[in-house]
Amino acid sequence: MAASGDDPLGELAESCLAGLELLARVEAATAAAKVRMVAAYAEASAQIEGPAADAYEASAREKSLVAEVACVLTVGERAASALLGEAHALTNSLPAALDQLQAGAISWQHARILADETAGLEPDRVKAFEAHFFDPDAPHAARGAAPGELVPSRFRRKVRAWRERQYPDSLELRRAMSVAERRMEYQPEADGMGRITLILPGENACAIWNKVTSIARGLQSPDDPRTLSQRRADVSANLLLGVVGQDLENPPTPKADILMTVPAFSTFGVTDEPGEVDGFGPVPASVARRIVAEGAGSFYRVLVDPRDGAPLEIGRTNYRLPESLKRWLRMRDGKCTFPGCSNHTQDNENDHLIAWQHGGATGISNLGQLCPKHHRLKHQSSWTPTPASKNEPPGWTSPTGRHYPAEQPDWLPPRLPLALLAGDSTMPPNLEGGNPVGTSGAVGDVSPLEDALVAYLAA
Repeated sequence: MAASGDDPLGELAESCLAGLELLARVEAATAAAKVRMVAAYAEASAQIEGPAADAYEASAREKSLVAEVACVLTVGERAASALLGEAHALTNSLPAALDQLQAGAISWQHARILADETAGLEPDRVKAFEAHFFDPDAPHAARGAAPGELVPSRFRRKVRAWRERQYPDSLELRRAMSVAERRMEYQPEADGMGRITLILPGENACAIWNKVTSIARGLQSPDDPRTLSQRRADVSANLLLGVVGQDLENPPTPKADILMTVPAFSTFGVTDEPGEVDGFGPVPASVARRIVAEGAGSFYRVLVDPRDGAPLEIGRTNYRLPESLKRWLRMRDGKCTFPGCSNHTQDNENDHLIAWQHGGATGISNLGQLCPKHHRLKHQSSWTPTPASKNEPPGWTSPTGRHYPAEQPDWLPPRLPLALLAGDSTMPPNLEGGNPVGTSGAVGDVSPLEDALVAYLAA
């Protein structure tokens, strides 16, 4: 055996591994402390507020509680709601598992699996369930590796198999609960991509997968360079978009009411700055120009000032004040203004920060965009918006008095063309017409804007 100090690299490696083991136990203990604090906060809030008068008030209190935890931890409300449920389960029904978490014998992932897999079981079944995995003296105690020695995915498989063998009736209940939570999820991705996820009953998901795969295999040919995975994605998108036989290299232009921020010179083809599609994010300049040129009549072009990146002009087909205010709010707020909410959809509602009946005006500084859930929460609880301005959405103050500032779009000044920065007063040829090169009249005549830009740059 080498003497101490003879293998410094080996000692360093061993110390790193020992440190990682220690940190894993510290993280587990921290998670246990968080669980206890969340459960204690929920209990204290319930004691302070007293019994709810009805189901409506109880629901409002629950939403407010979830929102406060989400804001304090800077997580989404779905994650905060799950944490509250897990904290309740661990502190009230799974004390042995919580003690194991506190001691670092299991990880937070293991604890969450236990809380999830015992949901819907009667208290006596939960007690027997916990004893099976953590009490070596229990009848028919679990054999093999201890829970903390299994990676979470293997532990879940073991837990689920035991539960379904012992309590097969619980599977029916969980199935019904899961079917009620079926949904479609959308997530913007990097590089101009996006992710669509369908959460469906297993047999339906399997049938969809098999059908899409069958169609994708049928499209295979020596002249088609796409992989099977690419054809699956194209087939799925085409079926949903109602377009058959297209490879999505040149997909159909979205025919929906959207807002897209376009730097003015990029629209004219002078620069190649990306556009920004409301509810998605940046898109390449070529895509932005194509959407401008081929978009539906409900498309609204938004040009930004070359000086500071602020909205410069909103194209529209009419001048009705309610419509123009709605579009401006969508540009100013970008999403639901409630802290942590990412709802960009067009079902967001326009809310008077100070109610009309209390003297609030219908102006941009007294308006904010809220998704239906948080609009209801505003009227059901004491969550209060702070003042807004022409260019800044409102922040929020919670029932506990904590203030959460607004999350506003970060406008960046567009790049000016190099020729103009060098003092060349000659405008590029594609600024001489009434419309940007390649665009159609569907987006409206932009010559007044061009005149304004020429006047500004010549000043």
